[in-house]
Amino acid sequence: MMKSSYAKEDVCLLLKDVTGLVAPLPAKEREILIQNGAHYCEMLPVEYVPGKAYMEAYKNALESYSGAVARAVEVLGEKILAWKGIDVVLVSLARAGTPIGILLKHYLQKKYGMKISHYSVSIIRGKGIDQNAMRYLLARYRPEQLQFVDGWIGKGAILSELRSALSAWPGVSPELGVVADPAYATWLCGTHEDILIPSSCLNCTVSGLISRTFLREDIIGEQDFHGAVYYEELKGQDLSYAFLQAIEAEFTKGGTGRGSRNQKSDRVSGWQKEEKEKEGSGRFETNRIAQAFGVNNINFIKPGIGETTRVLLRRIPWKVLVDPRYIMDSSIAHILRLARDKGVPVEEYRMTNYKACGIIQVLADT
Repeated sequence: MMKSSYAKEDVCLLLKDVTGLVAPLPAKEREILIQNGAHYCEMLPVEYVPGKAYMEAYKNALESYSGAVARAVEVLGEKILAWKGIDVVLVSLARAGTPIGILLKHYLQKKYGMKISHYSVSIIRGKGIDQNAMRYLLARYRPEQLQFVDGWIGKGAILSELRSALSAWPGVSPELGVVADPAYATWLCGTHEDILIPSSCLNCTVSGLISRTFLREDIIGEQDFHGAVYYEELKGQDLSYAFLQAIEAEFTKGGTGRGSRNQKSDRVSGWQKEEKEKEGSGRFETNRIAQAFGVNNINFIKPGIGETTRVLLRRIPWKVLVDPRYIMDSSIAHILRLARDKGVPVEEYRMTNYKACGIIQVLADT
């Protein structure tokens, strides 16, 4: 089983350990390969090692937004309980979803005394969900028990991938629970605000020291789980549990007092109805941004704080858009720091759903 810095009782990683088998590639080399047809899952990026100033921005973000994230985790936890009941099995999407799954597990355990199983699996855009991981889970649990969770939704690409993939697994709900959904893609979220989830600021050092997931047929066999690398050399910089503890310290004592542990709440239908007015508005705004900046490939538009941060950490950005109302907001500080460090231009652009948006640079055939 996959090694990580997380305790075994917090998560079971349904991943193959490919440590030492995959050489990481620099961002520009990897970007050119991707834009010329290679799939991103067949390569791993070099893990970004943040400087002192950026780490200071991360610490400030954690101090400023741990409360907001804790409230959103509580709301999401109550919705999941009302939706799935006490037999729920959490299945996080590795790796950004993994710490969120642990937070939800701890919240529901502390408030209700529930014993919750938590697994983390791989899903890859254009490749689907790990089929062997699904077989593993469904050999042990009823389909209706499974609840997939992730950190945030940008424009909804992974949600669409999940819904498509799970159509092959009768009885498994395609609803994805997330802390933040500024795209208004799902009712099963903690908030629709584009909040900063501090774990998005860093890579493996807040995610159990594991890489993003990997899939290439010369290394991943037909019976294998999707793969990941364990970065033992970064052990001294690991903040995975420091992040979790900072959020959990903000949980409401005694819980929120909402939800029922014995039956589905009538409020589920109410939550679903509330979404209709703005449903899909994030996708509309993403298309508007692509049109405004002459971007033909919608996958090059990465809206939301979490996705913008990822672009700066792992890809080659063309520019970063920031809504002028939030240019001085502390939730954007780490983005401005990264953009400055990497020489990426920042442009003020008014948005409705998002505070920031990253746009990937076109490098194909260069």
